[in-house]
Amino acid sequence: MLAPYRAIFSRRGTLAFSTAGFVGRMPLAMTGLGIVTMMSQLTGRYGLAGALTATLALAAAVLGPQVSRLTDRHGQRRVMRPAMLISVAAIGMLCLTAREGWPDWLLFVFAATAGCVPNVGSMVRARWSLIYRDDDPTRLHTAYSFESVVDEICFIIGPILAIGLATSVFPEAGLLLAAVFLGVGVWWLTAQRATEPPPHPPGHHAAGSALRTRGLPWLMASFVATGALLAATEVSTVAFAEEEGHKSAASIVLALWALGSGIAGLVFGLVQPKGPLSRRFLLGVAAMAVSMIPLQLVSSLPQLTVALFVSGLAVAPTMVTTMAMVERLVPPSRLTEGMTWVSTGLAVGVALGSAVAGWAIDAGGSEAGYAVPGVSGALAVAVALLGHRRLRSAPAREGTHVAERKQPGDEEQEHVA
Repeated sequence: MLAPYRAIFSRRGTLAFSTAGFVGRMPLAMTGLGIVTMMSQLTGRYGLAGALTATLALAAAVLGPQVSRLTDRHGQRRVMRPAMLISVAAIGMLCLTAREGWPDWLLFVFAATAGCVPNVGSMVRARWSLIYRDDDPTRLHTAYSFESVVDEICFIIGPILAIGLATSVFPEAGLLLAAVFLGVGVWWLTAQRATEPPPHPPGHHAAGSALRTRGLPWLMASFVATGALLAATEVSTVAFAEEEGHKSAASIVLALWALGSGIAGLVFGLVQPKGPLSRRFLLGVAAMAVSMIPLQLVSSLPQLTVALFVSGLAVAPTMVTTMAMVERLVPPSRLTEGMTWVSTGLAVGVALGSAVAGWAIDAGGSEAGYAVPGVSGALAVAVALLGHRRLRSAPAREGTHVAERKQPGDEEQEHVA
C-alpha cells in the first residue's frame, strides 16, 4: 500500500533533504503558538499576543518572497543560512524582551525581524520538483503529498511542544525550541549540495515577479482567507481550553486536528485524482469552509476534538492541490518564489486571523473567536469562485509535464500552452 512512498525515496539524497526539511519546518507549527502561549502566560493579554503573531506573519509575508527570489537566483545555501541566523537572533531577543518586561514596541520590532525566516517547505518542494518534474509526474504528486503529511506531523508535534513546554517548564521554552529547530534544520538542509536546485542568475529570469503569472494571484488571495481560518482556529482553541480549565489540553486537540489532515494527505498521495486541478482546488476550499460550521456549536473539549479532527481531513488535500497548481503555472526558474507567494498569502491570513481572533476573544471569549474562522471560510470560497475561471484557463508553463492529463470534456487543457 505504501509502495508509492517508498518509490519516491529511491533517489539518492531524497530521504536526507526531506528529513532536514521536517526539522526546519517545526517552527511553522510552534512559533505562533509559542508567542501566544508565552505572552498569555506572562501578561494574560491575548490581544497583544495576537498582534505579535500578526506582525511576525506579515513580516514573513513581505520578506519571505524576497528571500525565495534571492534563493532562486543565488542558491539555497548562500541565502537561507544568513536569513536563518537573523531570524533565530530575533526570536531570542523577543523572548528576552517579554521576560524582562521591556516596552511593547520592542516586541514588535523583534517579531518583525524574525519574519525573514526562510520558507523551508518551498525549498524542499523545489528539490522534489528538480528530481521528478520531467521524469515522473506521478511520483512528484506523491512527493508533494508526502511533504504535506510532513507538514501535518509538524502540526501534531509542534503544538504539544510549544504549549506543553511553555505551560510546564517556563513561558519562553516553546519559542526557544522553535528557534533551535530552525537553526538545525536549515543548516542541515543547506549542507546537502547534491540535491540543491541550481541557481538561476537574473539574466535567466523572465521579467517581473512570479506573482504576475496568470492565476497565481487568485491562489494567493484565497489562501489569505484560508490562513485566517487556520490561525483563528488555533488561537480560539487555546482560549476555549483555558475557559474549560485545561489550557494545556489545547496542544492535544490541535495535534488531533493535524492528525486528521495528515491521514487525509497520506491517502491522497496514494491515489491519482481525476478532473481539473482548478476544480479540485475549489472543492477543497469549500470543504474546509463547511468544516468550520460545527465549531460554532461545540460546548466541550471532546466535542471540539471530534469537530477539529473531521475538519482536518480537508486541509492536506487542498494544500497538495494548490502546490500542484503552482508547479503547473510557474517557470522552474521562479518555482521557489511562486510557492512562497502562496505561502505568503497564508501568512497574511495568519496575521489577520490571529489578530482578529485575539481581539474577538478579549471581547467575547472563545465563542466570538470561533466566528472568525467561519467568516474566513466563506471568504475563501468566494475568492476561489471568483478566480475559478482564471485558474481554469491559465496556461501551463512551457514544457510542463505536471499539468493535469486531458480527460474527455476537460476544458482546462484546451488552454495549455
